[in-house]
Amino acid sequence: MNMFCYQCEQTAKGQGCTVAGVCGKTPEPAALMDLMIHAAKGLSRYAHRQREMGEGNVKAEAFILEMLFATVTNVNFDPDALEALLRRAQVVGGRLREQYEAVCRKAGKQPEALCADEEPLADTREGLREQAEQFRIARRKEELGEDVTGLQELILYGLKGAAAYADHARILGQVDEDVMAKFVEILDYLAGEPADVQDLTAKALAVGELNLKVMELLDAANTGAYGHPEPTQVRVTPVAGKAILVSGHDLKDLKMLLEQTEGKGVNVYTHGEMLPCHAYPELKKHKHLVGNYGGAWQDQQREFADFPGSILMTTNCIQKPRDSYEGRIFTTGLVGWPGVAHIAADADGKKDFAPVIEAALAAPGFAEDAPEKTITVGFGRNAVMGVADTVIQAVKDGKIRRFFLIGGCDGAKPGRNYYTELAEQVPEDCVILTLACGKYRFNKQDFGDIGGIPRLLDIGQCNDAYSAVQIAVALAGAFDCGVNDLPLTMILSWYEQKAVAILLTLLHLGVQGIKIGPSLPAFVTPPVLNVLVENFKLAPISTPQEDLAEALA
Repeated sequence: MNMFCYQCEQTAKGQGCTVAGVCGKTPEPAALMDLMIHAAKGLSRYAHRQREMGEGNVKAEAFILEMLFATVTNVNFDPDALEALLRRAQVVGGRLREQYEAVCRKAGKQPEALCADEEPLADTREGLREQAEQFRIARRKEELGEDVTGLQELILYGLKGAAAYADHARILGQVDEDVMAKFVEILDYLAGEPADVQDLTAKALAVGELNLKVMELLDAANTGAYGHPEPTQVRVTPVAGKAILVSGHDLKDLKMLLEQTEGKGVNVYTHGEMLPCHAYPELKKHKHLVGNYGGAWQDQQREFADFPGSILMTTNCIQKPRDSYEGRIFTTGLVGWPGVAHIAADADGKKDFAPVIEAALAAPGFAEDAPEKTITVGFGRNAVMGVADTVIQAVKDGKIRRFFLIGGCDGAKPGRNYYTELAEQVPEDCVILTLACGKYRFNKQDFGDIGGIPRLLDIGQCNDAYSAVQIAVALAGAFDCGVNDLPLTMILSWYEQKAVAILLTLLHLGVQGIKIGPSLPAFVTPPVLNVLVENFKLAPISTPQEDLAEALA
């Protein structure tokens, strides 16, 4: 059995994974994911038409987003969990179809025969794999061509990334009817297998517009629940005691765990994209949130093996666990790996992390304090705009020559040392903005300051690109110019579908001159890339020296 997947930056030979995913995905979960995407499109056909007749179904739409999120790179590798989602989709689809027909009768309208010719899901795993064959990307590439298929996938991957953010926002109570309607509208569009390149390109930018609204929702959800991030010193060396390590992206999971570990003699550490959590007032008030351990997701197998406690994976970024820590790693939410214990939520969304805590207490923990070292995080839009006058004056006085946004998803494939070298070579009269796990390439270095303004400003997680956008818009307003006229250069790294969503958002906003690396997406063919180059001056990275010279010129 083979597969085809080219949704991430690490895809084999820069073309596509056909035997097994570089991420660890095998053909079986790959086939189930192909079926899930097809099912999500089918459900959206009913949901979209109900929306057109004024009858939304947020519960069903939220499930559609969960299916999209579950197929994001490094989220769920467990065939049993994926099959359960797929079979649940069949039940949800039956209900949606009945509701759609009822709404049509109510409106005196003849229902469309949507998905009428489709066979039901096979009873066996083998049968499901066979059914998935007809929905593989390779078939569309043969029938529609690489350009059209690539644009369809660009739209889909942007939707997947936006769905991940929307799911985080929904968990914290932030749901927007218009946003949900847009998701199912675009998925319904994809279900029709559109082939017009110009229309597909426009729809990709519409995904960017949608993701901007979704990031705004998530920003409101996070800051509403936990306060605005504020500049905070974070310890990056361990302290003595029992320990739990939390990785992923989900703030609510961390908050529940902190509450359940209060007074139990267990220290909690963040890992990867959870580092920015230390800047939120309602999270950092827990004194046993003692610091950050390790770096970005791709180093976890070594770092988790060395960590003397239990580990909780809250969202995407999981890799195949090593035997040395397989019994003390846990997943929650949509994350899954075969054989790894999973912490599910109850009907009210609450989770019992007792198994995680028990595993931490049974582990040795850190025997002694390591020499203390700290870094500073928490430069979100609220913090930066609070000192905007100082920043603006420094630019006007010539003390700050340029801003460089250097960040994005990190990854294991060679070539990402470019971002370390780039940050190190940025002139001392320039400020570096960073976000997402790409920051680990350089965030523990001392870049100093410019008149009290730190030269390295960590804005937060990947979704905090919303903060970066708001900072840029505010600065453009202060200088009475467009964002493209600011002394700002964006040099981004990408890995998975959330990075695709953010890039589409920046293009929707008309941001030009972005450089992206370490390699371009395999699904963006040369003709499509030419369109992006002509309209947005999008370009691949070259060398740190050449890219810096171009920016500073």
